[in-house]
Amino acid sequence: MNFRNAARRSAALLLASCALAPMTAHAQDEAEEALAGGEDDSAIGALNTIVVTGTKTQNAENVQDVPVAVTAFNAKSLEALKVRDIQSLSYSAPNVSLDQIGTSRGQANFSIRGLGINSSIPSIDPTVGVFVDGVYLGLNAGVVFDLFDLDSVEILRGPQGVLFGRNVTGGAVLINTGNPTDYLTGKLRASVDGPFLDGGRGGANYTVSGVVSGPLVEDTLLFKLGGYYNKDEGYFTNLFDGSNHGEAETKILRGALEGRFGDLTLTGKLDYFDSEGDGPAGQNRGQFDRESFDLAIDNPGNYDNEIWTASLTAEADIGPGTLTNIFGWRKYDATTDGDIDSLPVFIFHSPTDTAQEQFSNELRYAVSTDAFDLTVGGFWFDQSIAYTEQRNIVSVAPLAFYGGGEQDHEVLGLFAAGEWHLTDALSLIVGIRWSREEKDAAVTYVRPRPECSVIDGTCPVTGTNPFSANPALAAIFPGGIENNGFSDKNDWTNWSPKLGLQYEFGRGQLYTHWTRGYRSGGYNFRITSPAAFEAIAAANGAFFFDEEKVDNYEIGGKFQTDSGDFTLNVAAYYTDISNIQREVNQASASAGVAQSIFNTADASILGFEAEARMRVSPSLLFTANLGVMDDKYDAILFDISGDGAIDDADLALRLPRVPEVTWGMGVIHEWDLGASEIVSRVNFQYRDEFAYTDNNFGYVQDASMLDANITWNTPVDGLSLSLYGKNLLDQVQAGGDTQLPFGAGAFSNGVNRPFDPNPAVGTFSPLMKGRQVGIEAAFEF
Repeated sequence: MNFRNAARRSAALLLASCALAPMTAHAQDEAEEALAGGEDDSAIGALNTIVVTGTKTQNAENVQDVPVAVTAFNAKSLEALKVRDIQSLSYSAPNVSLDQIGTSRGQANFSIRGLGINSSIPSIDPTVGVFVDGVYLGLNAGVVFDLFDLDSVEILRGPQGVLFGRNVTGGAVLINTGNPTDYLTGKLRASVDGPFLDGGRGGANYTVSGVVSGPLVEDTLLFKLGGYYNKDEGYFTNLFDGSNHGEAETKILRGALEGRFGDLTLTGKLDYFDSEGDGPAGQNRGQFDRESFDLAIDNPGNYDNEIWTASLTAEADIGPGTLTNIFGWRKYDATTDGDIDSLPVFIFHSPTDTAQEQFSNELRYAVSTDAFDLTVGGFWFDQSIAYTEQRNIVSVAPLAFYGGGEQDHEVLGLFAAGEWHLTDALSLIVGIRWSREEKDAAVTYVRPRPECSVIDGTCPVTGTNPFSANPALAAIFPGGIENNGFSDKNDWTNWSPKLGLQYEFGRGQLYTHWTRGYRSGGYNFRITSPAAFEAIAAANGAFFFDEEKVDNYEIGGKFQTDSGDFTLNVAAYYTDISNIQREVNQASASAGVAQSIFNTADASILGFEAEARMRVSPSLLFTANLGVMDDKYDAILFDISGDGAIDDADLALRLPRVPEVTWGMGVIHEWDLGASEIVSRVNFQYRDEFAYTDNNFGYVQDASMLDANITWNTPVDGLSLSLYGKNLLDQVQAGGDTQLPFGAGAFSNGVNRPFDPNPAVGTFSPLMKGRQVGIEAAFEF
């Protein structure tokens, strides 16, 4: 199996796609205006009626009418929130964390309703699926990217297996970029922000973007062109040498064409993304207080991401329904280098190299009548991934660790989802999806060996390791190394059902449903302890970790006054998780960190969430949200506590990525000045602390996030000026908290580590940005 020789299918698939896509932005705009009963250009009016496409029905639906827990943002509400990357929406919805893991820029670490991952291993599939213009992103890397020119974002909470397939057990995030318009329009934006209120910390962050759209042939052929540039001088100060850390440069180019030919609409998009900069801002919390932004690393590291993305969507009215096809292609290439020991001396540094290419196609037919809504379809997805990891560790220098893996991954799916209106008020919700997934993998153990590359095909997979008899290595690795790795192939087939009821009354509804979802099984590309892995593989009779099954039982309600001035949405749910799939992180004297993927336990989460919005006057709007979760292990399959036994100590642990409470409130105010107006917004969101590692030694502390902005829509038509602040309380947050066998120091104590019963360790804890303030100018025509 050679990644570089992966077959190219794009031409044939593009031709197939042209025959037959999601609701276009043009159609969505029309639906939104119709549902709202007219157009309201105000920031507050934009929140009054928001439509969603995540239900994949024939027509977009008002978010208040769908029997799904979803938080949705249209273009105007995203602008009011000053959303510049998907991570900033972490603090806008209950029980939602859209963080990046921090080991390299853009690596998703998403969690919804307590279902999330803690890994940068590319062979691990997510619990929260991300879809851009209807195209599933098959890799966690390159997901938390800079955003501009957005039409909408939808965050669907809970398993979405029927309509979206595998790897959406926690939920799905739908990102819809802007489509071409049938009138000439454009927008230019420039901003600068940084830690200007925190003297001595880092530098400025500059951004400029522009979009122009309009008709090439009136009512027939439309275009859109966009460009984005960001230069970040580095937010942090590296105490090792006083330099700024976190420098980055990002460029995005985007083009789109839309053709309207009677009942057929074709929309093609091409996106180029390039970003490079420093490696992770790793803080070793044995050396520094975890409530500080202090870090000192001798290796600034680097990352370099290049992503090409293309989609072709088609929509045709056929008979009583609409036939939709979405074709997608994505190619991702990236290198990283990180100072994993997070110390001002060389102990553990790790470069990586990742190459991925994916193709996908979804074909569906949707029809809506007075009696029922029905959507049926099929899905195909194919991706190739290759990954090389290097570990430079002082204890085995001048040798280095090399290894990784490559994998071909194919998914087929058939689905049907419907809502039958039994009476004017009561509807039956039914859905089913059949899915077959196959993975063909070759894994090379990450061990000391001569330099090699999985991507270039120079790393061995099987055979005797030439260093197994080396006395120096034998002293470090007394277990020896008998094999370089393995090749294996496996497939999984299952059914994902959904069954529920919806009862509608006036401007409100009650709903309840049971749904099931699966997270893919697979292979670990980061095996550093072959003997231990092979012993467990022999006991289980398999080299792979098995798929994870999630059953969700939910009851909810959505209520809105006749005027639309007050909205309340609530949901209570019970999530039953079987065969939890986890990356178990443990400090390792030989490899730095041992990262093993196992099916560790069965568990359950009981949760509640609520969102409310009140418009107290035409110019003043209040919002609030609340999320509460209670988690517990029901059965233990693996010694997750690390004490050598499966016992009550394991059952007593907290599930990772489950904050017990999240809550927030916000206000938006508009001040009409006649020829101009001032729009101001303040939003506060609290997220409780949560365990990060399965043994609970690592944790992410609680955060109180305060954002605010004020925008002056000037008398010059289309010109606005803004002053904004993010994380104004300067809260420290990290993408992870992984234990290391080195770095223990003054701050390795139980006072700072309430989850950790054995705190005498250091950590790799990549920091996120603290307080930022900035100004922005925008001009729209």
